[in-house]
Amino acid sequence: MADPLSCAAADLLPLLGGGAANANATAAAAFICSRFAAASEKLSDSTYAINSTYLLFSAYLVFAMQLGFAMLCAGSVRAKNTMNIMLTNVLDAAAGGLSYYLFGYAFAFGGPSNGFIGKHFFGLREFPSPTADYSFFLYQWAFAIAAAGITSGSIAERTQFVAYLIYSSFLTGFVYPVVSHWFWAGDGWAGAAKSSGKLLFNSGVIDFAGSGVVHMVGGIAGLWGALIEGPRIGRFDHSGRSVALRGHSASLVVLGTFLLWFGWYGFNPGSFLTIVKSYGTGSGAYYGQWSAIGRTAVTTTLAGSTAALTTLFSKRVLVGHWNVIDVCNGLLGGFAAITSGCAVVEPWAAIVCGLVAAWVLIGLNKLAERLKYDDPLEAAQLHGGCGAWGVLFTGLFATKDYVNEVYPGRPDRPYGLFMGGGGRLLAAQIVEVLVIIGWVTATMAPLFLALRKLKLLRVSNEDETAGMDMTRHGGMAYIYHDEGDDYNNNNSNLPQFKMSRIEPGDTPTPEYHP
Repeated sequence: MADPLSCAAADLLPLLGGGAANANATAAAAFICSRFAAASEKLSDSTYAINSTYLLFSAYLVFAMQLGFAMLCAGSVRAKNTMNIMLTNVLDAAAGGLSYYLFGYAFAFGGPSNGFIGKHFFGLREFPSPTADYSFFLYQWAFAIAAAGITSGSIAERTQFVAYLIYSSFLTGFVYPVVSHWFWAGDGWAGAAKSSGKLLFNSGVIDFAGSGVVHMVGGIAGLWGALIEGPRIGRFDHSGRSVALRGHSASLVVLGTFLLWFGWYGFNPGSFLTIVKSYGTGSGAYYGQWSAIGRTAVTTTLAGSTAALTTLFSKRVLVGHWNVIDVCNGLLGGFAAITSGCAVVEPWAAIVCGLVAAWVLIGLNKLAERLKYDDPLEAAQLHGGCGAWGVLFTGLFATKDYVNEVYPGRPDRPYGLFMGGGGRLLAAQIVEVLVIIGWVTATMAPLFLALRKLKLLRVSNEDETAGMDMTRHGGMAYIYHDEGDDYNNNNSNLPQFKMSRIEPGDTPTPEYHP
């Protein structure tokens, strides 16, 4: 389509009452066209600036999720491991920053390339390019370290520090970038935004903000890490019964959850990458990509809220009390699930997504307990399980209009099975779930096995029992001990006190009589 601000002097001459021989008319036409050209250039510059600012702001929101992960992890572990888990969250961002700069971005978006892996922009050479700027790199780096942060929760409280450094660099520098190339790069083999060639099942995979690319990758990596390490000491008794090793601070868990909720508005709506884009005059001047961004924020909110309430009442029925930790995890499970289809589903469908996500998480937690699988933050169940459900949910509920808005250029593209679009999109989504499980298993499981073989994975029983803050990091984050820990005040001149947890009991609450 022609630029609406384009101008040709020859077109203006008849309107100015002169021909090519009329010098004044020719000069006037040339002057007017030059002003149009200047205005068009300014408008183009403004569009680039607005879109870049929007993407940078979204990147800052996603990066703020690292603080949410840190608070959530800290509150979910025992006090004696607080410094350890906080340091690993810092190192996820720092080590991930260097590895993504050197290799990760090139493997993910280094096109033109093949369908498997990128091959340009190592160390951001020849950057920026016509297809990407530094703001895009920063945004994608924030996504990469989010995947690494997920994995750290699964192996918390028993992992050597050097293992964190190795797996985090490998995950953000190679494993995750290859997956994001497959589904998000313009020349990836399976993405819905593939720029040329035939799409997978004539549809391509719709994983808009990464239920599979980010959450499943981090969750499956954490699953293998926790399986290979084994459960924490004391997590299951001698008869195999589950023993709760509760985190030390519900306040930090709630704080971390709200920070993650806030950051998710950069994670999902920000994945549009631009905001100044019209969807055509037929929709009205008020409707464009800015409206789709708002709708995406709404679907994100509804899915998380529904999952939180479903978890609240379900756990009340199952265990007999209202548990804020379970509600926070349910909320995050709803967010992880809606992330794939947040831009292409109706708000009412997001409620369905959150409802099912809550039960997926509850069911997987029950299964993990039966199999004696220990994940302190439920990261594999939450991000891996709910992420997989979110990918499949998109294949069921994606609407035709929204799919064509977000992925234009192919009007006959399949959409959700339950919305009348056939089963091709769902088939593509199933392929995504399977290949992510296969790829992460083939790369991360051998890495964790090698670390265990080299005795670099798990700390000693003595260090784990005493807590890694004291044995590995020079001192406790707090000057107190977890209930049930053995300690001797005579060995320390520091003032100490002991925190005990208040658990639900059978004693009825006394009545109040004024």
